[in-house]
Amino acid sequence: MDAYRQKIRRLNLAVNRIDGIYYQLSKILGEKDNLICLLYALDDGKPHSQKQICEEWLISRTTLNTIVKECIEKGYLTLQANAHSKEKQILLTESGRQYASKLLGFLYRAEEAAIKETLDRHGDAFITALEDFADSFLEKIQ
Repeated sequence: MDAYRQKIRRLNLAVNRIDGIYYQLSKILGEKDNLICLLYALDDGKPHSQKQICEEWLISRTTLNTIVKECIEKGYLTLQANAHSKEKQILLTESGRQYASKLLGFLYRAEEAAIKETLDRHGDAFITALEDFADSFLEKIQ
């Protein structure tokens, strides 16, 4: 196996481990991993369209639509008309913000501690390099 293939394999294993950690945490929290992902995406306080969330977070449109409907029924989300597009914006309600905060609090603390340690060792170049790889990889497959 050549050096690049070995490095890509190490990177993929690390990414899969990270993804698996989020999946395991969703099971510990007793919620679907896609719900955790949706709440995480919306917890930045900004409105997002379903299309945007599907593209950025790689959730299928049908799965996301189901989760959004369930969250609207529970009072966690509301839909708002978008002046610039026919697609509605998804927003957390106050009870949705509280629920997201309750579910995501431990996750955020663990992420922040892990990224602090990593950046202390590797600096901001760690994130820039990963972003560059993702952009380059996407460009090569399109």
